[in-house]
Amino acid sequence: MAFIGKKPTAAPLTSSDVADGIITNAKLAQDIISADTALGAEPADTDEFLVSDAGVLKRMDYSYIKGGGGKILQIVPVVWKTAFSSTVSNGTFATITDATASITPSSTSSKIWFNAMITTGCQTYAPWFKIQKGGSDIAGALGQSEGSRTVMTAMSVGGTSDNAELQSTYISYVDSPSSTSSLTYTIVGGGRAAGTWTVNYPYDNNDYNYNGHSISTITLLEIDGS
Repeated sequence: MAFIGKKPTAAPLTSSDVADGIITNAKLAQDIISADTALGAEPADTDEFLVSDAGVLKRMDYSYIKGGGGKILQIVPVVWKTAFSSTVSNGTFATITDATASITPSSTSSKIWFNAMITTGCQTYAPWFKIQKGGSDIAGALGQSEGSRTVMTAMSVGGTSDNAELQSTYISYVDSPSSTSSLTYTIVGGGRAAGTWTVNYPYDNNDYNYNGHSISTITLLEIDGS
């Protein structure tokens, strides 16, 4: 600008010299502070961002900002009260009616947390159980193989003098399927030795108020494994 006389000394512009609302987003290059500005794609875990920590700018990887895995992404609950009985025993297993649940993971890195409560009765000899996925045993959910002993995931308890009791057995296992296809998990069971074993009602099922009927459950949880 033009001036008369001695040229004035230049002074830097400070924030106090600018009133609120004077500078609009339209005046800034590429609308850098616009709330409408969005990323074209999710950043890589190693991309860095500037964050303010009590007024001090610090660099931080995106992997730290977005947080780690462990979040529950979905839950599939199954409850059944179907009465079931079998005489399968001595190392062989039978599929238990309605003891099944299916889930489709959203990512190959997801874990599936299998939780079950199965209520059983028996004629003297206790039932035992295995978890299967897609009709096949899950190796990590089986006990140590040794000689002719049967490997399993869990076992209930034997009968009593009148075989009218029920036992609730809890099973928990974290599977790493590395899949985004539908997965079906089932519980199969067998008796420790010859005799009948039951699910959701006692072997001695006479019509007395001290005999009980129960439920069994399977709950599948998809856990973020990233």
